[in-house]
Amino acid sequence: MEKIKAVIYAKDVLEFVTVGVQFCAFLEQDSPTKTNDFMATLLKLLPLLYLKAEMLPRVDDMQDCFPEEFVTEQDYDAVRARVAALLGDKDAYLDLDIANLYYVQEPQVKSISEDLADVYQAVRNFVTTYKLEIEQSMYDALGQVKEQFDLYWGQTLLNALRALHGVRSAERNDPDEEHDAEDDFLD
Repeated sequence: MEKIKAVIYAKDVLEFVTVGVQFCAFLEQDSPTKTNDFMATLLKLLPLLYLKAEMLPRVDDMQDCFPEEFVTEQDYDAVRARVAALLGDKDAYLDLDIANLYYVQEPQVKSISEDLADVYQAVRNFVTTYKLEIEQSMYDALGQVKEQFDLYWGQTLLNALRALHGVRSAERNDPDEEHDAEDDFLD
């Protein structure tokens, strides 16, 4: 049990929990947000979330049971719909899956909102398990979130980040697009 405690309360893990809670709370907020502010915050949160996930320790001796799923379909859809509404026509982007380039040679239309909802689902399930403070479940959830990061949501996060960066850069270089001088200073 001491080994489990050493892992689940390690500095890198607690920092990931902290950033994960901030990320989830940001996507869950109901207060009206301007699209530019929303994108600016995500462009800061997503790299930090990726970095903290990358630093998570590998957990090899998990139990065979999977941690409980807390994010419902309604939760997922609420996050996806909120992000889609905020981004509007900027939500969709073309993605060419390099890993499967041999099989798929045409770009696919993807959405930032769905990518972020996918990342949200994995992170929210993890931080909710941590909130329950059941150490074996926390340990198993850590193993699961790290494995999911490596297999899926890490790349999904990077896809959303790349698309958001593209939208933000295009807006900055568009003379018809309004943006604050203060916004440029802060970024």
